[in-house]
Formats: sequence, structure tokens, C-alpha cells
Amino acid sequence: MDYLHQFIFGIYPYIALCIFLLGSLIRFEREQYTWKSDSSQLLHRGNLRLGNILFHIGIIGLFFGHLAGLLTPVAVWDALGISHTFKQLVAMTAGGILGTLCLAGLLLLLHRRLSDPRLAAQTRTGDKILLLWILVTLLLGLSTIFVSAGHLDGHMMVLLMTWAQHIVTFKGDAALFIIGADTLFKLHLFMGMTLFVIFPFTRLVHVWSGFASVTYLGRAWQLVRPR
Repeated sequence: MDYLHQFIFGIYPYIALCIFLLGSLIRFEREQYTWKSDSSQLLHRGNLRLGNILFHIGIIGLFFGHLAGLLTPVAVWDALGISHTFKQLVAMTAGGILGTLCLAGLLLLLHRRLSDPRLAAQTRTGDKILLLWILVTLLLGLSTIFVSAGHLDGHMMVLLMTWAQHIVTFKGDAALFIIGADTLFKLHLFMGMTLFVIFPFTRLVHVWSGFASVTYLGRAWQLVRPR
């Protein structure tokens, strides 16, 4: 195992996580007026609703799917009697459907933002880079489905799960498990981890507010009385 592989898949995940958490906290503390999604609905409504719905359904499903699929211990799946082959088929199918929805929504939003002169003029360079970064990450993820279809034994899936679980449990040998992984998997992992690095510096910070809005479900009713 060379030093570059060890750095990217053994050390870089922790760097990305630190920047993600500390960067978000610092931005919320120091630049709250920039903490927003920068909605462009008032400038142009075309394709916004459809693209927005497809994109968010897809990306939220992919996030929680990756979270559950990678961090659930293999022993749990074995105890439930779910074979590695079946789990991989489910992951490929669900990932393909959600990824396609996300891709369709993202392409609609990209076309809307770049084709309208008013929107294009208001779109910052950072926003363009962010959208293109998500697009490339998504395309790489969808491409791995075809690689996975070539070996349905679930072996590579287990190695990826072991890598992720060793990362979150701070075990130093995590990078060893994916040293033989296909290049597409490695590129997808790198792009995905880097997305967490750029997260605090982009409009993606509004995701935190989305999760925090769940707390409104437990708040008391607000009574408004006429004078």
C-alpha cells in the first residue's frame, strides 16, 4: 500500500470530517446572514418545482441509503438471514432508481440556472463548481453499478462496508480493505469525501437547517389573537 492510498482513504476522511463540522460551526457563528439556500424562485420559476423535488428525493434517499448500507455491521445482515448477494442487488436497484431521480432533477436545475440569462448572471462561480461536483460524483456512483453487476457475490460491498466502519471506529487499517477496489469506486469515494470538505463554504449549509426544522414538530402551538 503506497502513501497516497493510505492518505486518501485512511487520513483524508478525518480531515474532511473536521472541516465539515468545524467549518459549519464557524460559518454559523460568524456569517449567519450567508446561511441560506439562495433561492432563485423569484427570478425564474421554470422547471424549479420538478427539478427541486426530483433532486431532493434522490439525494436524501442516496445519503441515508449509503449511511445504512455502509455502517450497518455485516453481522447484523447475517443475523437477519440476508445474503450478501441479495443485499448488493437491493443496493444496486435502489441506488440506480434514486440516482436516476437525482440526476434528472440535477440536470433540470443546471439547465434552468445556466440557460436563463438572469439566473446565470446571479449564479456565483462557487455554485457552478458545487453543482458540477455533485454531478460528477453522482455519475461516478451510477457507473459503479455496472462494475458491481460483474460480481454479484457481494465481496467488494463487504470490503467497502468494512472500510467505512473502520473509519468511524478510528481503526488505522481502514485503507487496506479497499486497496484492490476498482478505480471507479475510489474516485466516487474521493469525490464524495471532498463534498464534505466544500460543504461549509457553499449553500449546502442549509441542509443543517433542514434537519433542525424537525424540532418544530415538538414545539407548542402559536396562538394568534385579533385585537
